[in-house]
Amino acid sequence: MSSGTADKVKGNVKEAAGKVTGDQRLESEGKADQVKGDAKKATDNVTEAAKGVRDSVNKG
Repeated sequence: MSSGTADKVKGNVKEAAGKVTGDQRLESEGKADQVKGDAKKATDNVTEAAKGVRDSVNKG
């Protein structure tokens, strides 16, 4: 599991726990963790795309 996915899962759990317990701080932390996970996933996708372009150029 990538760190982005782990952050998303952790964020979902925190957000749900915050909603159930009425803890707005925990709910907000969960949402922030989810955003962090999305950012990590996007960075990983860009990195992988760049590697693909590099590999294509090197083969040509």
